[in-house]
Parts: sequence; C-alpha cells; structure tokens
Amino acid sequence: MTLQAIQYSDGKLAIIDQLQLPHIEKYIPIRTSEEGWHAIKEMRVRGAPAIAIVAALALASELATLIACNKLSSNAEDARTFITEKLHYLVSSRPTAVNLSDAAGKLEAIVAESVAKSGSTGPSVATAFIQAAEAMLVKDVEDNKRIGEYGAIWVSENALSEKDSKATVLTHCNTGSLATSGYGTALGVIRALASTDILRHAYCTETRPYNQGSRLTAFELVHDRIPATLITDSMAAALLSRTEVGVNAIIVGADRVAANGDTANKIGTYGLAVLAKYHGVKFLVAAPLTTIDLATKSGDEITIEERPASEVTMVRGTREDGYASEAVKVETICIAAKGINVWNPAFDITPSALIDGIITEKGVVEKGSDGSFHLDELFKD
Repeated sequence: MTLQAIQYSDGKLAIIDQLQLPHIEKYIPIRTSEEGWHAIKEMRVRGAPAIAIVAALALASELATLIACNKLSSNAEDARTFITEKLHYLVSSRPTAVNLSDAAGKLEAIVAESVAKSGSTGPSVATAFIQAAEAMLVKDVEDNKRIGEYGAIWVSENALSEKDSKATVLTHCNTGSLATSGYGTALGVIRALASTDILRHAYCTETRPYNQGSRLTAFELVHDRIPATLITDSMAAALLSRTEVGVNAIIVGADRVAANGDTANKIGTYGLAVLAKYHGVKFLVAAPLTTIDLATKSGDEITIEERPASEVTMVRGTREDGYASEAVKVETICIAAKGINVWNPAFDITPSALIDGIITEKGVVEKGSDGSFHLDELFKD
C-alpha cells in the first residue's frame, strides 16, 4: 500500500512530520494557517504539490473550526478578506514552488465567485473554499497517477535499448507520497514502472544537504518494496559510467517549470542533467500542470531560495544503536569546521536544452522541430 503522508477528513488535517523520518513515523495535526505556514517553512512537509495542498487544507481546517464555533463573520466580504490575507501569508512560506501561489490564486478566484452570488454569507464563502481545497487533494492524487502512467509508457518506448526489457532509473530528492498528496510525480513514474514489471532497479541520491533522498525517498522505496539502491550525490557520475548497471533514465520532479522548459528543482538536479547528456541517458522532468508557470519566461526569472547554513554544517540522525531501542533519540551533530562560510541554495535551474521530456497529467511533452518546448499548448482546451 502506498504511503499516505497527508491525512484529511471532515475538516481535520494531519501530516507525517518529515523531520523525524525515517526514524519515527509520527503524524502531527495542522489546525490553523499559522501551523500550516510553520510546517512548510520548517520543512515538516515539503515537495511543491504537497506544500500547496497542505496550505489549502490548513486554512480549510481553520475555517471549519471557525464555522463550527460560530466565530466566523457572517459578512461575505469580511470572510473574503480574512481568507485572502491568510492565503497571502501562506504563500510567503516557500517562494520558489509555484504550485503554492497557483493554488492560492485559484482559491481566491473561487472565493470571489462565491461572494458575488446572491445571498452569500461568511460561512457560505468559507464552505466554498473548503470544498475547493478538498477537491484539490483528490485531483492531485489522480493527476499523479496519470503522470506515472504516461512516464512509464514513455520510458519503455523511448529510453530502453534493444537489449533492455526493463528500466534502470535514477531519481533525485523526494517526489513521492511525501512530496505530493499521494503516489508522487517522478517517484510515481517509478511506482508505475514497478507495478507493470518494467522496472529492473531504482537508484536514489541522498540529496544533500537536507538528505530528502536518503531519509524520504529511500523510506518510500523500502515501504513499497521496490528494488532500490541509495547513493551519495557525488556517486552519480560513476554510476552512469558503469555499462553493467545501464541506467536508462534520470527522472526528477520540479518546483517550477518556466514557459521555455527551464526547470527549478532541488539543488543537484542541474549537475545530473549535464551528466545525463554526456552519458546519453534520457533526462525527464515529472510535474503537474500546476508546476508550469507560463508567466515566467525562462529560468533567469526564477528566484532561488537560500536556506540556513546549519543545514550544511549540521546533520540529524539516530545513534548507531538507535533502532535497537523502542525510544528512538534523534540527535543533531556538527560536521563542518566552525566559522566557515556557507552557501546553501535550495534549488538550481536546469536549462531546457538538457531536458528530453516533461511528463504531465496530459502526457509527455517533447521539444518541437525548432528544438524548443511549447508548453502553452498544454493549457489549450
């Protein structure tokens, strides 16, 4: 059974605390937009699709409580103002991931439509928001499964050599159930390959400095019993050079895809794309349409978030005998010389020239005859 990282029912939201994985599997309640903001900012939840869903559902939970306690203004415009301010606040938690601002914009539009209806009230406007947020949760899972199916078909038809009947895939960071509402994008493709018996083996990078690969992707791969191996980021070149391993494709997720196909993703993605080009390995980006930002013309316009130096100089984990005890203790230790300067960008930009295809819920987009992606066509009816 695929891991369920986001639990939501009847206005109550809980998420797996990803800061404690893989050592402790603990769900924490998210009752307000403030708790949602901190969960996103502190990376208790991460992954562009998951961030957007948790932000929307956090505010939905807060509104459900206010309605139940009769503490929400009966005035529709007051409710609209309250919701809009909360959405803008939530968007400030992670500026690079476009899914969050995209979801906020769509929800604002739905709220505006509700306010414009005859006889609208504060509770009716809030209810419209709650229903829209819940619908986003359901749609995200459905979209992820379609991404997985389209990606698996493309890999089997375009990435395998004549001697390969199954695919060996490398992925970076975490793009599974822990990064989405469920199933995953790039990891969803790997799940689809495995479910159709087309996957030979999956490799995941540890993804320094936050180790989303070793902590989260590895956790999901073990959970789903998918044949997989963990490597450090610096081992990728050596892995691709080994003909006996035969990596067929590198599949990654995205935090923002510009109109020309330039992609912002976890730091280290750009390096993998360069390696893929040199070794003749297909490089694919798996992302829902909500991650594609046509208003951003190229990667040059994407703001790259920088994270605290402590993420590079410190590391969290359990003691070597931690699994032997029922009370697992997570410790943080310093691994760098004190006083050293640190540069810690959370993302990098992979130029579209290095990307072979962008996997969406509408299919896999390849470059046209002019050598460019035409992503605007995805949004035409």
